[in-house]
Amino acid sequence: MQNRITEGPIWRQLLSFFFPILLGTFFQQLYNTVDAIIVGNFVGKEALAAVGGPTATLVNLLINLFVGLSSGATVIVAQHYGARQMEELRRTVHTAVALALAAGGAITAAGLLLARPVLTAMGTPEEVMAYALTYLRIYFLGTVATCLYNIGSSVLRAVGDTRRPLYFLMAACGINILLDLLFVVVLHLEVLGVALATVLSQVVSAGLVLLVLCHPASLFCLHWSEIRFSPDILRSIVRIGLPTGLQSDMYTFSNMLIQSCVNSFGTDAMAAWTAFGKLDAFYWMVSAAFGISVTTFASQNFGARRYDRVRKSTWVCLVMALISSLLFSLLYCAFPQPLLRIFSSDQGVISNGMRILWIMAPFYCTFIFVEVLSGVIRGTGESLRPMLLTCGGVCVLRIVWVFTVLPHHRTLDTLIANYPITWCITSVLFLLYYFRGHWMERQIRKLGHTVSSN
Repeated sequence: MQNRITEGPIWRQLLSFFFPILLGTFFQQLYNTVDAIIVGNFVGKEALAAVGGPTATLVNLLINLFVGLSSGATVIVAQHYGARQMEELRRTVHTAVALALAAGGAITAAGLLLARPVLTAMGTPEEVMAYALTYLRIYFLGTVATCLYNIGSSVLRAVGDTRRPLYFLMAACGINILLDLLFVVVLHLEVLGVALATVLSQVVSAGLVLLVLCHPASLFCLHWSEIRFSPDILRSIVRIGLPTGLQSDMYTFSNMLIQSCVNSFGTDAMAAWTAFGKLDAFYWMVSAAFGISVTTFASQNFGARRYDRVRKSTWVCLVMALISSLLFSLLYCAFPQPLLRIFSSDQGVISNGMRILWIMAPFYCTFIFVEVLSGVIRGTGESLRPMLLTCGGVCVLRIVWVFTVLPHHRTLDTLIANYPITWCITSVLFLLYYFRGHWMERQIRKLGHTVSSN
């Protein structure tokens, strides 16, 4: 059986991964953005602030830990698939689904318990609090479906099937938009309607991906009676995925601190930060698509012992990521006002949003080294050191900035400036580690023992 990922032109195969992943993340972001557009225009800026800023931060805190764990499953599945170890592949899938069910239940309970205390700790204004609590309490009821979709789509992408997760997400996106219009515009359910639409669409996407995994003709042949934790597989998933999840949560913790600071500047600043976040997310979905693509590509080629292709993919992916980041910077800096007016016509919101865009967007290109280099290194099975570099270079420095620099010049511009500064520093750290860290040699030494013993 020929494996198209371990043979042929690297740029073409990276793009064959990139575009379906990009479109998938685009549709995922689209229905989040539609939520913001509808509540911003049909409910008000308080509702816009609620479904974006503080609620998104808490959701990310809990969900990102599991998304990181699912990236560990992606690497293990891709390496077994590249090495043609099909029985180990099936064991990994069954363990991953068991992890999704357990984590989904735990996140639901944690989200319901933590919603009010976390929102209060972040200084959420009283006029936003009721909307935010309503959104979170409904959203977390759909967490099991979210986890199942994430783990299932990660498994499919790991073996090169990027199209079906995209189709399922497109279907969910369409359902979410229709339900948003029905619940908010027609039935006037406000934020409750947006949350219900999101949960129902997540259930649809999870159901579709499970149908593929359970199909008798699939590589995985998922059987519900066989869903259980295989200790050796679970350890491998956690070893690779947990640092990635902790990295995401460190981002979220630092962003919670940033969100608290933004909250202190008032509702206009909160709504502007939410509107900017929806625009910003379109860039990050492109950046993340490059990261996921190169991680999967590196994992399969590393499993097949094509180490030359692992290194070459780094530079191919960096060039493509650089081009895309420059295009986003140009778009956002040239047309900030029309883009922000999609979310709100309030002049205070637009003014704050324009300042944020002009500070952030020109520096997108500095983050490509973090995204691509960490993706390649993680694809070989090493995730702890990339996590430490990212957390130290981005998250810790971001917190230091808030407590040392911001008090001396307390403006929104000063607060936002920490982002490009920490991106630049972390990129330098990753370049030094890529060339001097001997990460490939360490993982090659582990490969023979790890693959033969699983």
